Formats: sequence, C-alpha cells, structure tokens
Amino acid sequence: MIYLDYSATTPVSYDVLESYIRATKDFPGNPNSLHSLGVKSKALMNSAIKQIAEIFNVLESEITFTSGATEANNFALIGTCLANLKLGNHLIVSKLEHPSIYKICDYLETIGFEISYVDNNEDGLIDFEELKRKMRNDTILVSICAVNSETGVRQPLKMIRQVIRKENSRTYFHSDMTQALGKVPVNLHDVDLASASAHKIFGPKGIGFFYKSSHVPFKPIIYGSGKVNLFNPGTPPLPLIVAFAKAIRLATIDLEKRENFVRRLNDRIVQDLKKYDGVLINQSKICIPHILNISLLEIKAETFLHALEEYEIYVSTNTACSSGELSTSVMALYGDKKRASSTLRISLSYLTTTDEINKFLMYFKIVYEKLSLLKREET
Repeated sequence: MIYLDYSATTPVSYDVLESYIRATKDFPGNPNSLHSLGVKSKALMNSAIKQIAEIFNVLESEITFTSGATEANNFALIGTCLANLKLGNHLIVSKLEHPSIYKICDYLETIGFEISYVDNNEDGLIDFEELKRKMRNDTILVSICAVNSETGVRQPLKMIRQVIRKENSRTYFHSDMTQALGKVPVNLHDVDLASASAHKIFGPKGIGFFYKSSHVPFKPIIYGSGKVNLFNPGTPPLPLIVAFAKAIRLATIDLEKRENFVRRLNDRIVQDLKKYDGVLINQSKICIPHILNISLLEIKAETFLHALEEYEIYVSTNTACSSGELSTSVMALYGDKKRASSTLRISLSYLTTTDEINKFLMYFKIVYEKLSLLKREET
C-alpha cells in the first residue's frame, strides 16, 4: 500500500497509541470526580495540558479540548461573535478556507452577521490591500487559515495580524492551523484564536483543541455540567487528551529536517508530472511541500483516483470533507472552472519513502496512459 492522503488523516503512531492505552487502563476515574481515582485522572490530564501549553508558550487556561478542528472552528467563530455583538456584526474570511468555516459563516448570516470574503493574489497570498479596504469599525473577527488544505498555500499570520491591528485594534484574528501543525512551525501568539486536530498529526480521531487568548471575550455555545472545562463541559476524554499531548510533542520536533525531506519528494513528483500535457500543477512559491494539488484536464479526478486505488495507491480529490466537489481553492487561485473541476491532492509526510514515490510515479504513468487511450477511443 502507498498512502498519499496524509492531509485527510494520518495513522495513529505506536507511541501515541501506547499513551492512549495506558491512560485508558491505568486511569479509569472521571477527572471531575472528587475521589482518589478522579484526582489521579485529573492530575494526569493537567500534566497533559501543561505540556501542550509549554510547547506553544500559552496559558493552560487558554486551551480547550474539542472533538476536532471543525468543532473548534465553531467555538472560535460563533462563540467570539456572540460575545462581541456590541462591537459589531462583521466578519472577514479568505477564499481558501476549509469547508467547515464557510458552513459556519452561512449559519452566522442567518442570525444577522455580515461576511466579507477577501481575495488572494496569484500565489495564494492574502491581498493585503483588499483586506485593509474591507476592514470596518464593526469588524469583530477575521478568520484566515494558516495552510490551505487543498493546495498547501501558507499564509504569513504575523503580518496579517499586524494589518488587522493597524486597521482596527478591536478586531480579533482566528486561524485554522489544522494543516500547519506538525508540518511547519506555528506560533499561537500570531493569532487570538486557533483550531487544530489530532488526527492530522498521527494522533487519534475525535480530539482537537481550541486556543483562545485570555483577552478575547467569549460566549460558550455548549452548556452542561463539569468543573474542568467551562467552554466544553462534560466528562473530559482523558485518554484522547493524553494521546493528543503526546502527538503534539512528537509532531513538533525536527520540523525543518522533516520539511526538507518532504520538499525533495514533492520536487521529484512535480518534475515528473510536468511532462504530461494534460496535467497542471497547482502550486505556488508559498505552498508547503506536504500538499501537492494537480488538475487533470481530460480525465475525471474520481476515475483516476479509483484507478490508482486498484494498485493500492491512495490519494484524494480535494479535501476529505468536500470530495467530488469543485475545488474552491483552485478556483480562488486560478479562476479556471475546468482546472478546478478535476483536481487530485497528493499529500505527503516525513514517513513517505522515496521508493513509494517512485512506485507512485510508475503507476501514475500506467493509469494516465490507459485512461487517456480510453478517452480518445470514446471520442
């Protein structure tokens, strides 16, 4: 099997799984309980939270665990907007966001909020001049992802925040960092709010985090009992939290070395695929190497995906949450509907091997030639 869909999800690493099992077996108590088992579990959970806070140099109270990045995005946008209605009802988001952001924006519009969408240049970089023009006195939140999940476009969050602060110091800045964490360095101090998910960094599914700086007013959107987490009440999923902390620790080491290796793999693929007339590379100079998006001009992406699957090679069309749909990110970059209607995303990891890439390219050639021949015969 050749797995090239790491941006959709990653396998749980052995070390992370081991932490999960240990927490499950040895810490059965509810961290909300007052008896000794509960106290023991709470101490382990607090240790995990402390480790995460130290890695990102933030306060422990600024980390809230969620079921994943989508829930964290809901917290960030809805909770912040509802808490700041006195400041305004205007939001700005980019055209390179994860589908969950747009769904949340659709909901916010139904309850009276106004959404503006900021453009990007040909490389995918946010148009700073347009961002300035769209900033208003009633803009309460800007949400721009750190790395686009379809094309790998990476935004300069620190610079974006400086623009936001200059135009309106009361506007908060959120970033979905799901595709950045574990691939490139992230700094939570570049934003006011952030989202991330464990299953993108070799952690378990069902756990993510929502970062909210202590200075940001926030209205909870989930209510219930529980003393540990005011924003997301209930019984804390201790094994998931412990496993997530372990995954973050492992994902944030040797980042530069791992990125350089992945870049060599990316370059190898790009150089090979450039020889195909019917293949366009959707990549710019600000894309991270872990995500490579291509367009197939004469072959349906879904057909190509399933043809590769016959050789146990796994890629995706766009994001796992919008598979089979028009790539909004490629449309935002190129404004070409044909180019955006048949895209494949090849996503790599530091675990990907050179041998896997060589085999992928060999089978890509076989599948491309076979499907191209069938296409010609049909016409």
